[in-house]
Amino acid sequence: MKPINPKPSPRRFHQASWDEPVIFELSQPGQRGILLPPVEPGIEQEVGNPAQMLPDQLRRTVPPALPEMSQVHVLRHYDRISQENLGVDLNIDIGQGTCTMKYSPKINDQLAHTHKLTELHPLQDFSTVQGILEVMYRLEGMLKEISGMDRFSLQPGAGGAAIYANICMMRAYHASRGEGKQRDEVITTIFSHPSNAAAAKVAGYKVITLYPDSEGYPDLEALKAAVSERTAGLLITNPEDTGIFNPKIAEFTRIVHEAGGICSYDQANANGILGITRAREAGFDLCHFNLHKTFSTPHGCGGPGAGASGVTEKLIPFLPVPTTEFDGQKYYLDYNHPKSIGKIRPFYGVTANILRAYAWIMSLGADGLREVADIAVLNNNYLLKKVLEIRGVSAPYAKGKRRVEQVRYSWEQLTQETGVHSEEIEIRVTDFGMHYWTSHHPFVVPEPMTLEPTESYSKADLDEYVAVLNQISAEAYTNPEIIKTAPHNSTVHQTQQEPFDNPDEWAVTWRAYRRKTRQK
Repeated sequence: MKPINPKPSPRRFHQASWDEPVIFELSQPGQRGILLPPVEPGIEQEVGNPAQMLPDQLRRTVPPALPEMSQVHVLRHYDRISQENLGVDLNIDIGQGTCTMKYSPKINDQLAHTHKLTELHPLQDFSTVQGILEVMYRLEGMLKEISGMDRFSLQPGAGGAAIYANICMMRAYHASRGEGKQRDEVITTIFSHPSNAAAAKVAGYKVITLYPDSEGYPDLEALKAAVSERTAGLLITNPEDTGIFNPKIAEFTRIVHEAGGICSYDQANANGILGITRAREAGFDLCHFNLHKTFSTPHGCGGPGAGASGVTEKLIPFLPVPTTEFDGQKYYLDYNHPKSIGKIRPFYGVTANILRAYAWIMSLGADGLREVADIAVLNNNYLLKKVLEIRGVSAPYAKGKRRVEQVRYSWEQLTQETGVHSEEIEIRVTDFGMHYWTSHHPFVVPEPMTLEPTESYSKADLDEYVAVLNQISAEAYTNPEIIKTAPHNSTVHQTQQEPFDNPDEWAVTWRAYRRKTRQK
């Protein structure tokens, strides 16, 4: 019997690669996937023509420009595209960095796909949807316990939407006190999620960004210099994207409160602190969770996510409407909140992911959530030790100290010695069927690599990922061209940055692309 090698090495990988056009280019006039039977004369006579019942302004003057294809060709098209994807169910995805890719239990997907949920309509009478309203109400209660907040809204569609909801509630709070125009500045940090600064800017605030001190902690003295009577609030991620937890966070919130500001806690990545620390004890007035990160609902490559915004007592009047309530006998949606910021998205939130998160928390319980944090921190610090043994890698800031749930590494030494850049390593990693992430721009950490293993990955998974990075490091020092000409086994490709800097060179939809190419 061949002995099992306990040390995994990079496994062989070659991704299916199809020369697959976009579906509009595959369209063939006259092809159909299904032929609808004609309306029976008796039915048409009874109900009339539905199209004629629509107001003129809602009726199309020409049919929609949809692709014309048979069923089998549609199936082949999407199957081929699916073979060119990578994801957490296929590969070791710890290189997703701050996006927290973890395993989503398939039983929770089955729950979300049951007809008891998929056939519900958001405009049904409350009496017919008591089950999902109870799930929403009970999930809110769980998030209150996890965070220490007094109420939650599950309406935001993702983390960015939840941050924006929090900003809007902060603005409404100050406006209610007659300080809305005076308080026009928001403070954040460079290693907080960029969505904080972006949402504040969209809401009309001036953004003040704090940079780290020599140890990588947000600079306390810089905060003291930044706060004033113009401070609306603090938006901060903790631990930040470096994986460093700010031990002075309660002092940060105290300083902002003394200046009259509101403090909002970005807990999109809460893996490493579940059951260990809460937003309330750190002095926060608002917080949010990404259900599609911490609570293991599908990430969906940017959607459908699910955000959850939590508030303390004084901000409850400003929550998005409706809130989910229980009067002791029935669950219902309450729109009677005169000071509410209104709706953040259509209807009540991404209910499929709300159900998945509820099931995930219920299956783990309080002790299980704490174990999630313990394993996430253990995995991250094991990975930190192994990665720092690789030639050319460092972990800036807080040297010799442990990190919480992720680390932002640097390949700066390797780049200086070989000329290979982190973004080139990113492409080479795909040749091994894995994912890799650099960091948000701008690159404050030079030649960055951000890894977040979560609790989903085994020691063998971590060792295999490290083996891939080790091999790529060795290639950089002995055969850098294999990295610079990558990918060799994957469907991703090298891109030139210049076109992305010029809106005339790219388009976000097929029709926009056609319009731009016709103009040329």
